Amino acid sequence: MTDTTAAATWLTQEAYDRLIAELEHLKGEGRAEITGRIAAARDEGDLKENGGYHAAREEQAKHEARIRELEAKLRNVQIGTPADDGVVEPGMEVTAVVAGDQMVFLLGSREIAGSSEIDVFSPTSPLGAAINGRSVGDKTSYEAPNGRQIPVEIVAAKPFAG
Repeated sequence: MTDTTAAATWLTQEAYDRLIAELEHLKGEGRAEITGRIAAARDEGDLKENGGYHAAREEQAKHEARIRELEAKLRNVQIGTPADDGVVEPGMEVTAVVAGDQMVFLLGSREIAGSSEIDVFSPTSPLGAAINGRSVGDKTSYEAPNGRQIPVEIVAAKPFAG
């Protein structure tokens, strides 16, 4: 399902395909592998003192949590590239002067960035919320955790190309 509302997670087709492949692996052979390790550890005897069994169960819990996380992200996604109109929105590579320092970062989620080294800010972070929907040339500010107002000027915004 794709959705273009603000609540949607913006993903490139590559990021979407990567997450779908990870989810399929986790639900298929990943689950089977962990189940096999749990069964093998269970066969070793007393479960109270069986470190391998407890480690496998902990890994299973992390594995299932990742499945739930991926399913939630993929439930409401927007696939594609945002318009190259200079408006800051999820999926955009933003150049901004933040507290006097120029920064280049991606507004969106870590999944969009993939293996790229670019910094990522969520649209719900203080900086992300302050600039989301703003245009190139706009000046704004956001409140830092210490209560200070941090000035921001948007210098450029273009769709993230990876």
